[in-house]
Amino acid sequence: MNQKSPPPNPEAPVFNGHRGEFHSVIFNYVKDDLAIPIHLGCRINKYFETEGEAGIIFENGDKIAGDVVIGADGVRSKARELVLGFVDAPKSSGYAVYRAWFSNKDMIADPETKRFCENGDTFNGWIGPDVHFLFSTIKNGSDCCWVLTHVDEADIDESWSFPGKLADVYKVFDGWDPLCKRIVSKTPEDKLVDWKLVYRDPLPRWVSDGGRTVLLGDSAHPFLPTSAQGATQAMEDGVTIAICLREAGKGNIPAATRSFQDIRYERVGKVQKTGETTRDMWHKADWDAVKANPESIQMPREDWIHSHDAEVHAEAVIAKTIAKVSSQHSPERSDSFSTHPTEEVEQPLPHAVSVA
Repeated sequence: MNQKSPPPNPEAPVFNGHRGEFHSVIFNYVKDDLAIPIHLGCRINKYFETEGEAGIIFENGDKIAGDVVIGADGVRSKARELVLGFVDAPKSSGYAVYRAWFSNKDMIADPETKRFCENGDTFNGWIGPDVHFLFSTIKNGSDCCWVLTHVDEADIDESWSFPGKLADVYKVFDGWDPLCKRIVSKTPEDKLVDWKLVYRDPLPRWVSDGGRTVLLGDSAHPFLPTSAQGATQAMEDGVTIAICLREAGKGNIPAATRSFQDIRYERVGKVQKTGETTRDMWHKADWDAVKANPESIQMPREDWIHSHDAEVHAEAVIAKTIAKVSSQHSPERSDSFSTHPTEEVEQPLPHAVSVA
């Protein structure tokens, strides 16, 4: 079964590449163009919050505070403990992925596999009972990457990412198309990762009681890879919280963070569910039905997800949302600052501490 790529959108061009390269683009823009300080290698011991500020305490005892703390600190988020008031441990999803990214050198040298690297960017998938294997060539065929999702009940109390072993991957492929093993055999073993998929029940909230600490990305809503939306939704979060902070201003941080949650919460929950439905569509497929209708297991590409413009949406609803959340939390509002969204009063921008 072949699934056509969606027609190109000139206003939203598609570029395929490594996530690390994308991280580098953003990192260098923030560091060099915006001149925002970035501190690496800082291990956080605790988050704190008072009526007037929020902050973090490092393992060495140093402390930093700001108007707001954005906890983008992943599935094992410590910011989540402050927001929820308890430790919310991740759970095994019952699945894991082997994943790898490597150059096409050995693929090109093999007549059986070189065709994948000679036709630009390609995307191929193999699906079976409780297993799926996705293989792609990227950057005009120069790089290769694959993910193999399979059943796994390993303990994830201490870690969920380990060096992978090709021999273990081959066991999953027992009885499969030999081409899958042939592709995987080109993978340098030091490029292979065994990644346990964890999940959390949807959080009741992403914002602390005081409204000065907010969760973003995986700390608020981890995604399964079958949603193909984890990074995208984190970026939508980032655009939205920026607009909320700008519009609410330094004097009304709680209205900004609560508006962010109000704007994003329902959409994110719906997108999260697509990871489960796609995984189950592939892993629990009725193969007789699939034989009759191969299109039934196509990768979903829903317009309500892919055509959404988070910036345009946030700009359209932010004034109304700030007014709504401010009225809901009126006892906590500062008497010296009006939250009316139509007033032409320029508020100073807040000092935000972002943790990733």
